[in-house]
Amino acid sequence: MYSESQLSDLIHSISSAKVYDLEQVRYNGMPYFMSQTPGYHYFLHRRHGEKPTGQPGSHGHTHPGVPLSATSGQINSTDHVGTHIDALCHCAYEGKLYGGIEVSSEIQREDGYTVHGAELIPLITSRGILIDAPAIKGVDALPEGYEITKEDMQECLSSQGVEIKEGDTVLARTGYDQFWMTDHHKYLRAAGVSKEVDLWLADKGVSVIGCDNTGWDHTYAAPPKHERTHFAHEYLLAQRGIYIIENMNLEPLSTAKCYEFLFVCLPLKFRGATASWVRPIALSI
Repeated sequence: MYSESQLSDLIHSISSAKVYDLEQVRYNGMPYFMSQTPGYHYFLHRRHGEKPTGQPGSHGHTHPGVPLSATSGQINSTDHVGTHIDALCHCAYEGKLYGGIEVSSEIQREDGYTVHGAELIPLITSRGILIDAPAIKGVDALPEGYEITKEDMQECLSSQGVEIKEGDTVLARTGYDQFWMTDHHKYLRAAGVSKEVDLWLADKGVSVIGCDNTGWDHTYAAPPKHERTHFAHEYLLAQRGIYIIENMNLEPLSTAKCYEFLFVCLPLKFRGATASWVRPIALSI
């Protein structure tokens, strides 16, 4: 239990913390891969000023003669567009989900998964570490298809004066977060993180990883690379139970040179879903 003075100090430190918003803006036409079709579409369904037809409240007005009006919209999207966290049911390795659970029609249903669904993703509050590879290399963004190596990671940690510990959240910046709104083609050809780093981070016992691209791994294998491009998903997610957050905005942390922070991420409870949209934040305390 906290003493009264300790609690007061804790509240003061949190209330005075700088908060960094790490979610990308969601908008019609935002970047996504064809495997994530239909992408994201927001439609304004009920509008202010429209006369109600049929049932009262079917449009903007609540009841005839009442000055109040209300609007609402519809969203048509997959759960893997925008800033989101992958649920453990998202990927299987050799037909098995995390924990050795065989994929079957009993758990893989039309209304979602009965195991490892997004509603079971825990609330995340952990120590966070930013790996800012572009800053170390003196570039705005890493080359297309570049893989952040273990050596790159260690150079960043040494320069930033931090170390990775068990239970940490590790966020890797490639610099492609800056293209989210401006250059979809370039964003989808982002750099990523190498297999050797995945193995290294798993051995260190990290709990969550995240990146400013569509999937942590590099998304574009430049020649002569021909290896699989989703090793983190088949190993970290499906075999080690380490959560992956994608399409993050890490520029605020990079600009502030904030490399160590309190990381908070609250998934939505979409039952049986393969991912959850999130608004992750970092607090510099």
